[in-house]
Amino acid sequence: MRILHLLASPFWSGPAENVALLAQAQRALGHEVTVAVDRKRKDIAAEEPAVPRFQSLGLLDEGGLALSVKSPPWELWSDLRTLRRKQVDVLHAHFTHDHLLARWGTPKDAVRIRSIHAPRSLRASLPEAGAYTVPANHLKAKLEGRHRPVQVLPALVDPMFDPARDRKTLRRDLGLEDTHLVGMISTFQESRRHALGVEAFESFARERPRSRLVLIGDGALLEATRTQVSERGLQEQVTFAGYQQGQAFAKWLQALDEVWILGLGNDWSARAAAQARACGVRVVAVKEGALPDLADAQVEALTVDAVLTATLSDSSARAEHPTNQRIASDILDLYRQAAEARR
Repeated sequence: MRILHLLASPFWSGPAENVALLAQAQRALGHEVTVAVDRKRKDIAAEEPAVPRFQSLGLLDEGGLALSVKSPPWELWSDLRTLRRKQVDVLHAHFTHDHLLARWGTPKDAVRIRSIHAPRSLRASLPEAGAYTVPANHLKAKLEGRHRPVQVLPALVDPMFDPARDRKTLRRDLGLEDTHLVGMISTFQESRRHALGVEAFESFARERPRSRLVLIGDGALLEATRTQVSERGLQEQVTFAGYQQGQAFAKWLQALDEVWILGLGNDWSARAAAQARACGVRVVAVKEGALPDLADAQVEALTVDAVLTATLSDSSARAEHPTNQRIASDILDLYRQAAEARR
C-alpha cells in the first residue's frame, strides 16, 4: 500500500510521535509510507519542530504540501491540486485541517481515513471518511451513526522505553536520591493539573516522608508551580527536571517508581502512560481518554484524597498493551475494510 499521513502541525508534540511510530511500523510491514506536516510555520521556538524529526526518520513527505492552518486561500488551492495528483492508496488525515483538505483533495481510487485524537474534533460538521480511528473505546459510540468502520488507535511506544537495568545507578547519574520517586511528565498547563499534583504530594509525603516528586517538562505554568512548591515548603523534596526528549526523557522515566497523570492535552491516546508501563513504572491516572485502559490505579475524583487513595492502593493493571506491529497491522486491516466498502 502507498500511504500518506497528513499532520497539519509543525510541532513534535501531541499526536506527532504516535503518527511517526505508526508510519514506521507500517513501513516495517512492507508498505510505502510518508508523513506530510506543516511546512509554513517556522517560528516555533517554544516547542520542538516536527520537520527535522520526520526527516531523520526518512518519513517526511517532500511533495510540496504547505499543510498549514495559516495558509492563505491560494496556498490552500495549491495544496488541493497537489493532493489530487498524489499516487497513493490511502490518505490518512489526523487533524481537522487535514480532513477538510482531504475531503476535496483525495486522489481518485484512494481511500480517506480520519483519526480523531481528542473529543473536541467529534462534531456534527466532521467530514465524511471511509473509516475512522479514535483514541479510546468509549469514543467509538459517537461515530456509530456514520455507518463506517471505527477502530481504536492506541498509543504506540518507542522501543527505547523499557525497564532500567540498574535503577540505582541511573538515579545517581541523574542526581536523584535512591528513594520512592513520584513523577509528573507533561507540559505545565491547566489541563495537566500540576497544582493538584503538588497539593496531593504534600499529603503523600506525610505518609512517605522520604519520597520525592520529580516534575519533567516546561510550559506556561512552570513558574507558578515553582511558587506553589516554595510556598508549601517542599523545595527539598521536589525536583524540576526541565524539558527532556528522546533517550534523556526515557532515562528520567525509567528512574521513577510511579507517575501521576492527572489530565491529558491534545492526544487522548495517553502515550505517556503507555511509555511508563513499558518502563515498568506504576501509573496512577484520572479517567480521561485511554487512561482507564492503561492505569494501574484510577483517581476517582479531582481531589487530593482521591489521588492519595489511588497512590496508596496496591492495585496494578494486568492487561498487556499491544505491540506497535500489532497496532499497525490492525490499522492496515481498517484501510482494507474501507477500500472494500467502496467497491
